[in-house]
Formats: sequence, structure tokens, C-alpha cells
Amino acid sequence: MAETTQQGSGNVADRNLALELVRVTEAAAIAGGHWVGAGDKNSADGAAVDAMRSFLSTVDFNGTVVIGEGEKDEAPMLFNGEQVGSGEGPASDVAVDPIDGTRLTALGMNNALAVIAVADGGSMFDPSAVFYMDKLVVGPEAADMVDLRLPVKQNIHLVAKAKGVKPNQVTVCVLDRPRHQGLVEEIRATGARTRMILDGDVAGAIAACREGTGVDMMMGIGGTPEGIVTACAVKATGGVIQGRLAPTDEAERQKAEDAGLDVDRILTTDELVTSDNCFFAATGITDGDLLRGVRYRGRTIATQSIVMRSRSGTVRMVEAEHLAKKWEKYERLHA
Repeated sequence: MAETTQQGSGNVADRNLALELVRVTEAAAIAGGHWVGAGDKNSADGAAVDAMRSFLSTVDFNGTVVIGEGEKDEAPMLFNGEQVGSGEGPASDVAVDPIDGTRLTALGMNNALAVIAVADGGSMFDPSAVFYMDKLVVGPEAADMVDLRLPVKQNIHLVAKAKGVKPNQVTVCVLDRPRHQGLVEEIRATGARTRMILDGDVAGAIAACREGTGVDMMMGIGGTPEGIVTACAVKATGGVIQGRLAPTDEAERQKAEDAGLDVDRILTTDELVTSDNCFFAATGITDGDLLRGVRYRGRTIATQSIVMRSRSGTVRMVEAEHLAKKWEKYERLHA
């Protein structure tokens, strides 16, 4: 049953919208999951986008995609500015990633997710000026202690102290990129361990905020849109994300300045998403630190999802079993 509260937020509908949005991520995961290990990330993404868009139209809310497939993908659906949902109710910002980790899906590797986040209209940071940001994500224990401006060693020691462990018992999730060579060396110099991921830093970031994942922190430069999606989820966990824009060249730096952005400023969780009423849903496509991937079992399809609402601080794990024949239209077709 959906949650209700006595007093509305004045914006996004007061029901727990995430419980409806999980149907959307389940659909994207099931459709995209047929392409796991097939080596074709474009077909995987196309299938997931089609399924997500179809199911979004059935959800009763008035959404505008502010973080979508984007111009770089020349997306015909779920593009920035597209109206989604039934159109009922107050305006909402929507961030979608039908597959966070298309390459992971194509290669059959861990941590691919179908993701959606929704917040009050006008509350999500506009990431269009700078595509990358330097990020630091930790869970609730160390949320009030870390600071992106501090040396890597100091932040690791602060997390270790907050968790009551030694630095060599801290695991830091880092995207496997050449740009992170120095960061990885600094982390390992403290005795801390690294968990390198090929893609999918939304999964890695949320894992840093959840117990039992084996991840204590996430650090490094990743996508700004993914940072905003992460902020919606982090708000429900009590953790924190801090970000600093990371222009790739002088032209992008100038673009940020023209947009009135300070690239040296540390952006807090509440600046990345100003609303206190955020909804987040993700469904595993492949197995990972956060969720189990889609399981195709002949007559049935099994999914595992995580559903969050920041206003109530509620996090739910959703195990679902779907009749395969109801999903035949999304099956991968062989030549």
C-alpha cells in the first residue's frame, strides 16, 4: 500500500510515487536484460528505453525529463524536456537512465541498473554546462565528517573512525579510468582497499550508503547527471554526496562560467537536489553490489529492485516474479 502523510508537500503527489515507478524500472530491466552478454549495447539500451517510456505513460504524475538519454545519444524518446506520465498533478523533475551501464550489460558484467528518480519541479541541478564532476559519497555514519576539499587520506581516516574500523578495512569504490591513477595510488597508500568498477557509478555510490555491500565510500570523477540521480537516493539513506564540477577543457569551463556556475564550489546533496521529497527506484539488470540481476526462468522472470523515498527516509527491497508470457513483446529477437 502506498504511503500517505497528513500534510502534502505542495508539489509532487503525496503518495509514495516510487512504489509505482518501480514498475517502470522493472520493465526497463527485463527488456534490457535480454541483451546481457550479447555485445550490443545499443540494442540493449534501445529495448530498455522503449519499455521504460511505455510504462512511464501509465504513471499518474506530471513529469518533465530533465536528465534523460540526452543529445549525445540522439534519443528519440526520454530526451531532455520530454513530458512523461499521465500529466496529472503538480510538475515534477524526472531523471532517467534506462540502463546505467550499457557496456556492462553488453559484456555481461556486474552493476548494470535501470534507474529513475523524481523530485519536485525545478529542484534538480541543471547538469548541462559540465558533464563531469568529482564526487565523494559516504553513508550516514560519516556523513557529517567528510569533506571533498580534504586530502584523500584524511577522508579515509575519518570514515574509518566513524565506522569504528581501521583504514585498511575501508573499501573505496572508484571508476576504472586512467584519470584515477593518482587517486587510486593515494587510496592504497593509506592501506585502504579499492573496488574498481568499469561503469555504473550510481550503483557504486548507493552501495557506499548501504550496509552489507562491502563498499564504504565512493570517490572520483564521474557523470554530473549520475551525481544528481544519486543525490535523490542518498537523501533517503541519511548519507551524503558532495560534488565539484570537473570541466574537461577551457571551452567547458567557460560554458560553466557563462551559466553562472562556480567550478570550484563544493555542491552538497541539498544543492544537487533541493527538494526534500525525492523518489528513487532501481532494478538490477546484472548482478552487483547493490542488487541481483534479472533471472529468466522459463515461465517466470525474477527481478530485484530498491525503492526509496527521501521524505520518509524509507528504503524498500522489492522482490518480484513476472509471468514471462506477459513480457514477450520485449524479448530479444534473433535474426
